[in-house]
Amino acid sequence: MEDKKTSVIALLKILEEHSDENHILTQPELLDLLDRLYGVKLDRRTLYRNIEMLQDFGYDISTYNDNGKGYYLRDRQFEPSQINVLCNAIHSSTFIPNNSSKELINKLLATQSKYIRSDYRATVFMENKNKKENKEFFLNVEVISEAIKNRKTISFNYTKYNLNKELVDKRQEPYIISPYYMVYKGEKVFMIGKSIHHEDLTHFRVDKMKKIKITDDRYIRLAKSEDPYEYAKSKIYMYNGDDLKVAIKCDYEILDDIIDIFGKDIRLEKQDDNYFVAYVKTSMQGMAYLALQYINHMEVLEPTEVRQEIIKALKNGQKKYK
Repeated sequence: MEDKKTSVIALLKILEEHSDENHILTQPELLDLLDRLYGVKLDRRTLYRNIEMLQDFGYDISTYNDNGKGYYLRDRQFEPSQINVLCNAIHSSTFIPNNSSKELINKLLATQSKYIRSDYRATVFMENKNKKENKEFFLNVEVISEAIKNRKTISFNYTKYNLNKELVDKRQEPYIISPYYMVYKGEKVFMIGKSIHHEDLTHFRVDKMKKIKITDDRYIRLAKSEDPYEYAKSKIYMYNGDDLKVAIKCDYEILDDIIDIFGKDIRLEKQDDNYFVAYVKTSMQGMAYLALQYINHMEVLEPTEVRQEIIKALKNGQKKYK
């Protein structure tokens, strides 16, 4: 390795890999690592000059004059706390396949010293068994993004689980959809779009889409009156169905949950010291599912058809548990 051409890059690599605020490298340690790892032999004067050159290029390197110990790379692309949050979010996300998670995490950890990487890996003890198996997830995201940008339709097979816990095609013929947005809801990524066979917006889970490709079918433009984000917000658990105006009586114990689910732009009215009423827009199926989930804390006041749907579900459930 030719010292003059490579010594600056080699020095940067060593500072990135072997230094942080808890692992400060002395000048003799830097010279030794340059020699052992890269075969670069430098004198002290050249080492100082290379450090100054990196600083001139914007690298925040703490020096002996700053800390009284030696040298380390102070500022990185991500802070350790940011890396920890991002890596744990990727690890816990069920829609990202295991191999893709590992690849993403390794790329993020590569921005840190080997000590930070070791600390992070020591905190992850097991695989996330809830990870989805569709290895095409990121390819799906890429193709959908391209289609949205260029206003193109997409074709894909949509899948569901069988009793062997395998993803199989939901139907033989592919879906043809004009995509508008991708949204994250309930720890899942959905594509919102429209089919030529239906006037209303619809949605599909991106991790359950396979064999996706861009087609030359007629693209349906999104009407100005249609808001995909309002659509996503009103579809609890992303169930399809017409929006209904629903009044729900809740105890204050689930106030945070109601705001987390429906957002802050809903109307809330105090009924008494124990209960409040929330006025929301959502589908019947989604509201019924939510009401059953919060059966001890919530009562649907109106409309009548939603109450009847819940009563029917409760009666069916009671029969099964007699």
